[in-house]
Amino acid sequence: MSRRDAADGPGPVLAVVHEAGRGAPGSTLVLGLRGLRHDADAEVFAARIAERHRSFRVTLEGHGPGRHTLRLLPDAAAAGPAPLSAGLLADLLGPYPGGGEPLALDGYRRELLVEAVTRPEGAERYVEQIHWNWAGPLDRDRFDAAWQSVCGRESVLRAAFDWTAVPRLLLHPCAEVEVVHRTRAEIAWQDLLDADRARGFALNRPPLLRLTLLEGEPGAPTRILLTCHRALLDERGVGLLLRAFYRAYLAAGVLPGGERRPDLWDHARWLARQSDEGARELWTRAAPPRGAATAPGRPGADTRQSGQGRLRRRLGEPYGPRLRSWAAARGAGESSALHLVWALLLYRAAAAEGPLPVSFGVRLCGGDIALPGAAGIPGLLGSALPMTVRVDPAAPLTGLLQQVHDARLDMAAYPWVSGDRIRVWSGRGPGERLTESVIVFDGPAGPGADVGRELAAQGIGVDAPRTVGAGAGVPVTVVARHESGGALVLDAVYDRARLADADAAAVLGQCVGLLRALTDLPDPDPTVGRVLDLLADDGVPVMAGRPAAARRAAVRTLRSGASSADVICLLVVPGVVGGCYELFTREHRGPQTIVALDLEGPPGPVVPAALTALTGLLASGRRLVLCGCGPGAGAAYELGRVLAQGTGSPVSVVMTGLGGPRGSADALARGLAGVAVRRG
Repeated sequence: MSRRDAADGPGPVLAVVHEAGRGAPGSTLVLGLRGLRHDADAEVFAARIAERHRSFRVTLEGHGPGRHTLRLLPDAAAAGPAPLSAGLLADLLGPYPGGGEPLALDGYRRELLVEAVTRPEGAERYVEQIHWNWAGPLDRDRFDAAWQSVCGRESVLRAAFDWTAVPRLLLHPCAEVEVVHRTRAEIAWQDLLDADRARGFALNRPPLLRLTLLEGEPGAPTRILLTCHRALLDERGVGLLLRAFYRAYLAAGVLPGGERRPDLWDHARWLARQSDEGARELWTRAAPPRGAATAPGRPGADTRQSGQGRLRRRLGEPYGPRLRSWAAARGAGESSALHLVWALLLYRAAAAEGPLPVSFGVRLCGGDIALPGAAGIPGLLGSALPMTVRVDPAAPLTGLLQQVHDARLDMAAYPWVSGDRIRVWSGRGPGERLTESVIVFDGPAGPGADVGRELAAQGIGVDAPRTVGAGAGVPVTVVARHESGGALVLDAVYDRARLADADAAAVLGQCVGLLRALTDLPDPDPTVGRVLDLLADDGVPVMAGRPAAARRAAVRTLRSGASSADVICLLVVPGVVGGCYELFTREHRGPQTIVALDLEGPPGPVVPAALTALTGLLASGRRLVLCGCGPGAGAAYELGRVLAQGTGSPVSVVMTGLGGPRGSADALARGLAGVAVRRG
């Protein structure tokens, strides 16, 4: 078994101490550094900051092991006080001592990452599980070595996320893929799936992919489970990695050739050169209008269910081939037929009587962008974009089919656009959801004919990978793909808090029923209303409303201290490593009172309620020490700056990078050791 040490990475988590409110405009920004173990590391760190932030003159002083002072003098032409920008803060608190090269994170990846760390169910919702069977001989050592070889060639397997101050991707020089070998005598398959999904990922440590091999009796196939994070890889990317792995396995565990090019860096550079003029023009007019039908069910009560549900339905013989022929005869593909049917279901759920726009997401792979070689990059290049069409019961069905076909072609020119941009261009709020469902049409999976023949020559048989299913951050995701026999398979992943099991089954069943019915229509071009009449005897599914996301600030006392001693305030924001604040509080021996300030929602501008709560603490005459771990660091700095300016009282700020619970708690303790303690 090969397993990475999941502790805290290659070195201590860095802590930065800042005294907010001190210094005149344009003065030097003084930061205490705790955790750079050697002066040589500190010098490399300071040089990196100077190189990336040329508007500052950087000096460094050492005060003994692990204790340094960094001074940042702003350019003489700069006006106002030296600020800690998001980019500077991210570089200060990034992996020690710079374990990855930063890559700007934009588009769909950024959207998924923010959702993954801000939604309470993010750990499971954004985990993708893919499995397949391996029949025949399996060399464990060669299997493990082949994956490590692929990891050395593919930058996506050495990538991890950093969201300390600004979401970004870090490409590390090396990583180790975790490969675990287990037996069916140890654990049942479903128990393995559940435990693996609940485990999630530490998003700041690569790789965001692991494998588990479940072996049975001698001669029985081995079941392989590959788990990855959807903010970095989709099924297309996993398929490309699997083909590289098979080539490495066939070559005695070593993948021939050098590192893949183009890679994520090349894609990022290409993306930075793209003008968004055409995309803005498209989405200004094509974004879902307010009032569009987006829900696959009529408004209903609380489902009293939770978690993710999964369903599978098949469109087998003879309907699969018939559907392809039906769509082709009208100048479209199967995916357009599926989009057509889904638009009909959304319209029906809206209970409209006349024309009405309907909107749903369509995921694009992005592999056909204009960057040469992009089809071979195993990364998340595309996104789920909203498709909007106008459904009119009196209009011909072929007209609606042409609408979805044309809308798909328009979207294909800009697969890199994110929902965030579309919301801005269409005048929507930052948290406003554009669609309630996403439709995905996957291409063929498997090792490819040539690799398949080489595996077979060694007595090895592998079937096509099958996805257990992860949602797309919306209540319903439907993934369509072909089985080896040609049948069209629809997998639905749904939020059981929004759509009860029975209603989800009804939605997917009606979808498959309409796809079959299209191939049996006696009229070659009926009206939309005539096709909708086919569901007249079926009930309309219901869907619970989206719970309101409140954003408030609340101060909780974790430990009482001396009456006039400092108050340590731990900033709790989405993405802070679970358990680190609890460890710190349990082990702290100082006289300070420790409180936690909960900020609900994604890290962002200072919340007025938080300022009110903290101003009350300052009014008691006690000094305030704001502490933030990982994404809480930016909130701590911003709150300290605003409080110091508003009250005239200096506020101490301790900011740490992102590690495991132990590493983050230790970093907080190191940072607080650099703050002079006032005892009661």
